[in-house]
Amino acid sequence: MKYKLVAIDMDGTLLNSHDNISERIRYAINKAIDKGIKIVLSTGRIYLSALYYRSLIDLNSPIIACNGAIVSNHKGDEILYKSHINKDILRKIIKLAEDNNVYYHFYDLSTFYCKKGNNNFAKYYEYYEENFKKQGINIIGFDNPSEIINVNSTYYKFVIIEDDIDKLQYLRGKMEQIKGISVSKSWHNNMEIMNEGVSKGKALKFLAHMLKIDNGEIIAIGDNENDVSMFKIAGLAVAMKNGDKIAKENAHIITDTNDDDGVAKVIEKYILKY
Repeated sequence: MKYKLVAIDMDGTLLNSHDNISERIRYAINKAIDKGIKIVLSTGRIYLSALYYRSLIDLNSPIIACNGAIVSNHKGDEILYKSHINKDILRKIIKLAEDNNVYYHFYDLSTFYCKKGNNNFAKYYEYYEENFKKQGINIIGFDNPSEIINVNSTYYKFVIIEDDIDKLQYLRGKMEQIKGISVSKSWHNNMEIMNEGVSKGKALKFLAHMLKIDNGEIIAIGDNENDVSMFKIAGLAVAMKNGDKIAKENAHIITDTNDDDGVAKVIEKYILKY
């Protein structure tokens, strides 16, 4: 099979444990681009973060961000598709999070909103402040969510982080009873909520149709549940060795870890043929 597009998740996949992209991966991606291959970053991250990392490897391909709620063109200056969470539904999500005293954040295209007061706020805020400001992302901590969601903005993804996995599973069951949303996860201790029908797979299918690329000509590489929707449509679904069990169960093959250039090894074997 001649592959024409490679969709790559970011965290746990493209990025190593230090949030960096290795030289071997950069080289493999650039060689694939030289052969006319479309490289698409497909991430759960906020849109500006995806743009930042794309610029680091000088990509000229579309972006899938917020787990598929945002799709941009190859220049990043036009949103081709977007799907936000209904504000009334967002209020229900927030109430459930507040009632169970869990840390949460949500975001629009360029601003990251996080709830103060939870015990985990300081820990997470310090990380986001250090990493996001250099990416041009605004960070706003709030006490009362109403003061945020009542303003005229649209929000594309809501995230809960909770180390008590039993509590997280309980909350997921409650969230899945709310109509009008999609629920997934990208890490062992998080839950990600988007508008109904939103997924990386749906966004990738949209892009492939626009680019006149058959699903069978796609390689999708990822590490967690939110990547499975891509795996289901790709001609070659690749899970990371460091990935979650559900990703490995839905992949055709498993590559090396994100700290051992797993992405580069896939591109070298199936695109560059060495």
